[in-house]
Amino acid sequence: MEQITRGDRCREATRVGVDLAKQVIQVHAVDRRGRVITSRALRRDQFLPWCAQLPTGCLVAMEASSSAHHWGRRLQAMGLDARIISAQLAAPYRMQGH
Repeated sequence: MEQITRGDRCREATRVGVDLAKQVIQVHAVDRRGRVITSRALRRDQFLPWCAQLPTGCLVAMEASSSAHHWGRRLQAMGLDARIISAQLAAPYRMQGH
Protein backbone atom coordinates (compact mmCIF):
# COMPACT_ATOMS: atom_id res chain seq x y z
CA MET A 1 0.00 0.00 0.00
CA GLU A 2 1.29 3.42 -0.97
CA GLN A 3 1.98 5.61 2.03
CA ILE A 4 0.27 9.00 2.03
CA THR A 5 2.80 11.75 2.67
CA ARG A 6 1.85 15.37 3.17
CA GLY A 7 3.92 16.73 6.00
CA ASP A 8 2.78 19.88 7.75
CA ARG A 9 1.42 21.57 4.61
CA CYS A 10 -1.90 19.73 4.99
CA ARG A 11 -2.33 21.35 8.41
CA GLU A 12 -2.50 24.72 6.60
CA ALA A 13 -5.57 23.73 4.57
CA THR A 14 -8.68 25.80 5.17
CA ARG A 15 -10.84 24.52 2.29
CA VAL A 16 -10.94 21.22 0.45
CA GLY A 17 -12.99 20.41 -2.64
CA VAL A 18 -13.80 16.74 -3.10
CA ASP A 19 -14.94 14.94 -6.25
CA LEU A 20 -16.41 11.60 -5.22
CA ALA A 21 -16.21 8.74 -7.69
CA LYS A 22 -16.50 4.97 -7.50
CA GLN A 23 -12.82 4.05 -7.35
CA VAL A 24 -10.88 7.31 -6.99
CA ILE A 25 -11.63 10.44 -4.98
CA GLN A 26 -10.06 13.66 -6.25
CA VAL A 27 -9.14 16.25 -3.59
CA HIS A 28 -8.08 19.86 -4.05
CA ALA A 29 -6.94 21.72 -0.92
CA VAL A 30 -6.12 25.41 -0.54
CA ASP A 31 -4.85 27.55 2.32
CA ARG A 32 -6.46 30.73 3.66
CA ARG A 33 -4.91 32.81 0.85
CA GLY A 34 -6.27 30.48 -1.83
CA ARG A 35 -2.89 28.95 -2.66
CA VAL A 36 -3.07 25.33 -3.74
CA ILE A 37 -1.67 22.95 -1.15
CA THR A 38 -2.44 19.76 -3.02
CA SER A 39 -4.53 18.44 -5.86
CA ARG A 40 -4.44 14.69 -6.15
CA ALA A 41 -6.38 11.50 -6.62
CA LEU A 42 -6.82 9.11 -3.70
CA ARG A 43 -8.16 5.60 -3.58
CA ARG A 44 -11.29 5.27 -1.45
CA ASP A 45 -9.35 3.53 1.32
CA GLN A 46 -6.88 6.45 1.44
CA PHE A 47 -9.48 9.20 1.71
CA LEU A 48 -10.30 9.10 5.43
CA PRO A 49 -6.64 8.76 6.54
CA TRP A 50 -5.84 11.76 4.32
CA CYS A 51 -8.71 13.76 5.85
CA ALA A 52 -7.50 12.87 9.36
CA GLN A 53 -4.47 15.09 8.68
CA LEU A 54 -6.65 18.16 8.07
CA PRO A 55 -7.08 20.72 10.86
CA THR A 56 -10.27 20.58 12.92
CA GLY A 57 -12.97 22.77 11.40
CA CYS A 58 -11.52 22.65 7.88
CA LEU A 59 -14.26 23.16 5.28
CA VAL A 60 -14.68 20.10 3.05
CA ALA A 61 -17.15 20.61 0.19
CA MET A 62 -18.47 17.86 -2.06
CA GLU A 63 -21.10 17.64 -4.76
CA ALA A 64 -24.38 16.03 -3.78
CA SER A 65 -24.37 12.38 -4.82
CA SER A 66 -25.53 9.02 -3.56
CA SER A 67 -22.45 8.62 -1.35
CA ALA A 68 -22.01 12.26 -0.27
CA HIS A 69 -24.13 11.94 2.87
CA HIS A 70 -22.13 8.90 3.99
CA TRP A 71 -18.82 10.71 3.54
CA GLY A 72 -20.23 13.89 5.09
CA ARG A 73 -21.21 12.06 8.29
CA ARG A 74 -17.78 10.42 8.49
CA LEU A 75 -15.99 13.75 8.02
CA GLN A 76 -18.17 15.54 10.57
CA ALA A 77 -17.38 12.79 13.09
CA MET A 78 -13.71 13.68 12.55
CA GLY A 79 -14.38 17.33 13.45
CA LEU A 80 -14.38 18.69 9.90
CA ASP A 81 -16.94 21.12 8.45
CA ALA A 82 -18.35 18.84 5.74
CA ARG A 83 -20.79 20.46 3.34
CA ILE A 84 -22.74 19.03 0.45
CA ILE A 85 -23.37 21.41 -2.44
CA SER A 86 -25.70 21.10 -5.42
CA ALA A 87 -24.43 20.04 -8.83
CA GLN A 88 -25.16 23.50 -10.25
CA LEU A 89 -22.79 25.10 -7.76
CA ALA A 90 -20.05 22.51 -8.32
CA ALA A 91 -20.15 22.62 -12.13
CA PRO A 92 -17.98 25.78 -12.56
CA TYR A 93 -15.16 24.12 -10.61
CA ARG A 94 -14.93 21.01 -12.78
CA MET A 95 -12.15 20.88 -15.33
CA GLN A 96 -14.02 19.51 -18.34
CA GLY A 97 -11.80 17.92 -20.96
CA HIS A 98 -8.51 18.28 -19.05
